[in-house]
Amino acid sequence: MKGREPAVKLQRVFIAILVLAAAATAQARGLPDFTGLVKRYGPAVVNISTTQKVVRRHPALPPGVEIPDLEGTPFGEWLKRFFGGEGEEFDARSLGSGFVISPDGYILTNYHVIKGAERIIVRLSDRRELDAKVVGKDERTDIALLKVESDRPLPTVKIGSSRDLEVGEWVLAIGSPFGFDHSATAGIVSAKGRSLPSENYVPFIQTDVAINPGNSGGPLFNMDGEVVGINSQIYSRTGGYMGLSFAIPIDIAMEVVEQLRTKGRVTRGWLGVLIQDVTRNLAESFGLDKPEGALIAKVLPDSPAARAGLRVGDIIVEYDGHPVPDSGSLPPLVGRTPVGKRVRIRIVRDGRPRTVTVRIGELPEEVGTGGKARRYEDTRLGLVLEPLDEETRQELGLEDGGVRVVRVTGAPAREAGLRSGDVILRIDTRPVKDLEAYRRITRALKGGRSVPVLVQRGGGPLFLALRVPDGK
Repeated sequence: MKGREPAVKLQRVFIAILVLAAAATAQARGLPDFTGLVKRYGPAVVNISTTQKVVRRHPALPPGVEIPDLEGTPFGEWLKRFFGGEGEEFDARSLGSGFVISPDGYILTNYHVIKGAERIIVRLSDRRELDAKVVGKDERTDIALLKVESDRPLPTVKIGSSRDLEVGEWVLAIGSPFGFDHSATAGIVSAKGRSLPSENYVPFIQTDVAINPGNSGGPLFNMDGEVVGINSQIYSRTGGYMGLSFAIPIDIAMEVVEQLRTKGRVTRGWLGVLIQDVTRNLAESFGLDKPEGALIAKVLPDSPAARAGLRVGDIIVEYDGHPVPDSGSLPPLVGRTPVGKRVRIRIVRDGRPRTVTVRIGELPEEVGTGGKARRYEDTRLGLVLEPLDEETRQELGLEDGGVRVVRVTGAPAREAGLRSGDVILRIDTRPVKDLEAYRRITRALKGGRSVPVLVQRGGGPLFLALRVPDGK
């Protein structure tokens, strides 16, 4: 018997090794393998580089202080260069990612990747570089649709659905972080339906996929190789990756793409209320069993909400059959509603539930929370504008009309010579009475032609020639 003991021990050790090997194999099989996905769909991911003109303003000398007359000396030139108050123009470059959604050259990316760009270059996986045109863009969802011309069909991604994503599911990102083309990083879905302070109309997908500058606009894949999101933002205190990344759901992106393709612009549903979260104490004070819903803090005048009879203090708990667990979940639901649709909204008023039917309007493009527009950004011509108050109009000696240029943001306005502080009085011989008139006139302008723009600058009027870019 003693002679058999070493053999028995050896057998037990061998069995233990087999068990450990089997466990390691099982564990390895449980980990995702993205190699096939990257090989198949990586070629459809592109690098996007942009160029735009930027003016660096130099400080001016204090009032009453003049540059000494040192003409012809190096010191005099230095003083003029750095204290002349004039700007120095230079080319600024930026990098991002995108992906091809159709063989004929349509490419999806983030709006902030191409914002203000005067030239957009798309670099493909085969190292070809193609100039891209902007088909349409939507700042509110941070989506831009580009088009390139190629002599052969381009490789494309497979579009999936973000609705089927589950928290904990493996996902993969491909992009160009810091300009390193076709970098693949993986992680899991951390949460769904995240609302960020600066983005009210996108229920973001939160992941722990490593995303860095340059990844913006690139695709987020599920394990089936389907694009489920567009990598858009990171949460960071250092400017680099810190474990929190946010992607735009592909369902929302494709809805935007369809509108950009067909109309060149995006329309969104509008309710016309300012809302806030319901805390535990507020829930108790309003007679709710638990904190839920979106509490109406203000109803904008002449809005769909006002016409439907919604009031301050109403708590929206259900919208068109969808529960509203918090205030952040309401704007995306309203924004995706077709303009003109009648929806049923369940509210709690004075502690009692009731149902209100609202006909949804179109979200105004103006920036502001009041009933009257306070600012308007014209992304086509490159201007941020505001209305004139009566006091300013009297100071400038204007009897009626006009809108003031707050900021010049794009090439068309910059090349025309428009400046901050200019008051636009007429465009293409038509008077600009207010922001609504400006928007109506500029939307009707055909691209590729120059139009006269009459502005009030300083103490007198001045005509400028503005070349209208193609697109809407």
